[in-house]
Amino acid sequence: MIPERMKAVLLTGFGGPEKLEYRTDVPVPRPGPGEVLIKVGAAGVNNTDIWTREGAYGRADDPGAVSGWRQEPMEFPRIQGADICGTVAAAGSGANESLVGRRVLVDFVLYAGPGEGLLQAGIIGSERDGGFAEYVAVPAENTHPIQSGLTDAELASFPVAYVTAERMLNRAGLEKGETILITGATGGVGSALVQLAGRRGARVIALAGAGKEEPLRDLGATVVTRQGEGLAARIREAAGGRPIDLAADVVGGKFFMTLLDLVKPGGRLVTAGAIAGPVVELDLRRVYLNHLTIIGSTMGAAKEFRVILSCIQVGKIKPLLARTYPLSKIREAQEDFKKKGFFGKLVLVPD
Repeated sequence: MIPERMKAVLLTGFGGPEKLEYRTDVPVPRPGPGEVLIKVGAAGVNNTDIWTREGAYGRADDPGAVSGWRQEPMEFPRIQGADICGTVAAAGSGANESLVGRRVLVDFVLYAGPGEGLLQAGIIGSERDGGFAEYVAVPAENTHPIQSGLTDAELASFPVAYVTAERMLNRAGLEKGETILITGATGGVGSALVQLAGRRGARVIALAGAGKEEPLRDLGATVVTRQGEGLAARIREAAGGRPIDLAADVVGGKFFMTLLDLVKPGGRLVTAGAIAGPVVELDLRRVYLNHLTIIGSTMGAAKEFRVILSCIQVGKIKPLLARTYPLSKIREAQEDFKKKGFFGKLVLVPD
């Protein structure tokens, strides 16, 4: 039986962890037309959760402005959480009744507009309530049954990171035999890039913090420790004289210009994050004289989600679940996320 009230975390406004309120009296949502109600088994933690809470996305005219990722006013309170695995508990009118009782992964993108529907898209957990709760209502078309021996927490480690990574590689056109340099390789998107680039037959060079090298080597990457002198020289040495065709960056910050210098003439850089700083220095002469291509990428389209779903079900990628937390410990989970002392993904499960 579906209860009237549930436990959930409400984001009450832009600010620090104090803006996250764990409540036990939140009304359970009712699925509208074309929607289903999911009993949440697990929900992954992502950088976008923290940046949205902090209002860290800025505006074109003011990079330091407090703003959500769409530079539009946000509605509060909001239940965040885009990475959702659970079981369909009910279906609204017009939704597929056969989904009820099935275990599902949720495509987190709210597609809109022409083509792939990404330019005007929203995100579950930002433009509508997400999975940091016991129940969530989502469009039935975003709900995908999955057959897997993995736990809900393991499955919830995949969608955002792996769909984002697959989209980056598609937009950059990574091909078999090319050499790719991946920054932030021990985080969710970075470790997803390592697996997905290796699946394509690329040679992977991964940047990692000291003490985190071994898990990346187990995934087949050549690892360069980020700390220490002469980082660029050590990356070139790791490449063994072969050119770096593509840099995949989720870090930004001061190292961005060095990345461009490492990429071969005619090469590419694809970016989907800026955890070390969104405003970078850029020498345009390096770009046009070396015929470099800089590519922006965010989220992913339905085709990328389908690829990831297939890879999970046939075991071509493996979950990199670092730690789980009860939902009531969301503040602790987000603080640990910001410290970056883990490999892979952090996931919340209902208390």
